[in-house]
Amino acid sequence: MKKTLALIAAALAFSAHAADKLAIGATAVPHAEILEFVKPALAKQGVELDIKVFTDYVQPNVQVAEKKLDANFFQHKPYLDEFNKGKGTNLVVVTGVHVEPFGAYSTKIKKLADLPEGGTVAIPNDATNGGRALLLLDKAGVITLKDKKNILATARDIAQNPKKLKFKELEAATLPRILDQVDLALINTNYALEAKLNPSKDALAIEGKQSPYVNILVARPDNKNSAAIKKLAAALNSPETKKFIETKYNGAVVPAF
Repeated sequence: MKKTLALIAAALAFSAHAADKLAIGATAVPHAEILEFVKPALAKQGVELDIKVFTDYVQPNVQVAEKKLDANFFQHKPYLDEFNKGKGTNLVVVTGVHVEPFGAYSTKIKKLADLPEGGTVAIPNDATNGGRALLLLDKAGVITLKDKKNILATARDIAQNPKKLKFKELEAATLPRILDQVDLALINTNYALEAKLNPSKDALAIEGKQSPYVNILVARPDNKNSAAIKKLAAALNSPETKKFIETKYNGAVVPAF
């Protein structure tokens, strides 16, 4: 009997010790915060989350591709598609989680109609988010694009620019820091939130809730169907996570499930 109990105890100890560990890359807000929320529930299911916070949009993908990370959570599918195409990687979508409505911000004007003639507008320098910024400005009537469905539009694709605005392409993460140096900046919500901007109150223009830019959990073909990744995906799509997102971000981040 003692031997049996010892074997059971050893098996339980081994089981606890052998919990799956997932290294996940994420940007700080809201991605890492959402991962921290699901971390305790996953621990009860035998999955230990090791959350690595990044300040850029390149290394999280590079490190998943190089198997330094198991997955990441920071980007939308248009960005992933462009990254795979440009870098020759084969990263894949596991599940969609939320939408971060993209917004236009300014410390100099109160409404877009007040943009000065020849004013400077800063947009992200990566193809998908730069195009996204221009599409939002087109929708807001600030400019007119040649093709309103071109998600990779650049300043060269502007057909009409009535105020002769000058467009400055910069690293997405730096945009909140140079906000007072330009007339308008188009900022990804994760960076806006980090800079204490409230998208639902501070944005002069913002995407609707039906934005196609759903933020996704990304992995590799070889591990996307692993038990641990599936548990993480289920946790990110749970009713509890939905309530957390709605309560914490108050419309600045919108559940996509």
